[in-house]
Amino acid sequence: MTHQTAAIILAAGKGTRMNSDLPKVVHETCGAPMVCWVARACLEAGCSRVIAVVGHRQELVREALERIDPGDASIEFAVQDEQLGTGHAVRCAQPLLEGFAGDIVVLCGDGPLIRAETIEQLIAEHRGSAAAATLATATVDDPSGYGRIVRDAAGAFVGIVEEKNATDQQKRIREINPSYYCFRADKLWSSLDRVTRNERSGEYYLTDVPSLLLAGGEPVGALAAVPAGDALSVNTPEQLAQTDRILRERLAANTTGASA
Repeated sequence: MTHQTAAIILAAGKGTRMNSDLPKVVHETCGAPMVCWVARACLEAGCSRVIAVVGHRQELVREALERIDPGDASIEFAVQDEQLGTGHAVRCAQPLLEGFAGDIVVLCGDGPLIRAETIEQLIAEHRGSAAAATLATATVDDPSGYGRIVRDAAGAFVGIVEEKNATDQQKRIREINPSYYCFRADKLWSSLDRVTRNERSGEYYLTDVPSLLLAGGEPVGALAAVPAGDALSVNTPEQLAQTDRILRERLAANTTGASA
C-alpha cells in the first residue's frame, strides 16, 4: 500500500471473568488463541505493521503471536505495565510508531470474530472521507454492556456514551461501539495528550478521543460496517464457546474472514 497502515491490538488484560490466570487473549477459540484471529485479520487487511500491547503474563501472548507468519509485515510488542485504560494502552505503543505518518487501526485482542474485509472497509471509508478518525459500528438486538453511538438528527456521529453514563433514552440505542477504530496518526497522538483520567475508574479511555477531535473541528466518521454477529467480544468462558461455534460455522461454510 502506498499509504501505510499500522495496527495496534490491545492485549494486556487479565480477563478475570475467564476463571483462569492466563491472559484473556490467549484462550483458544476454533483452534487458535483469540488474539491470533485479530492479528491475522489485520495482516490480511494489508496492515504493514501490527503492534500488540501486552501486559499480564506477556510471555504467553508473545509466544502465541510469534507463531504467526506475518509475511511482508511484522508483529511487534509494546508493554503496558499498569492497567490504566485503553487510552493509556494505545499510548504505550507510541514510541514504536515514532515518525509513522500513516493511519493507525486500533482493535481489541478479545474480538476474534473480526474479518479482514471489515478492516479494509473501515480503512477505505476513513481515507475516502479524509476523516481524522473513523469508527466501525454494529447494530445489535441487545446492546447491553456496550458503548452506544450517538448521532444527531442528520445522522452524523456525535460521540460514544458508555452504558453506565447513558440516559434511559440513550440506553435504547442499538448501534454500538465494538471497538474498531482508524485514526490519522498525528490526530491520534495529539488527542491522547488531552485525554484526562476518568474520575470513577482512574483510567484513560480511548473512547474520549473521537469527541475531543469533534470538539476541535476535526471530521469523525462512524461507519455501520460490523455485522451484528461479529460484534461479540469475549469476557466469559460462555462467550468464548460462542465464538468457537461461530468460527467453526464460518469455516464449514467456507466464508472465513480471517484465519489464524
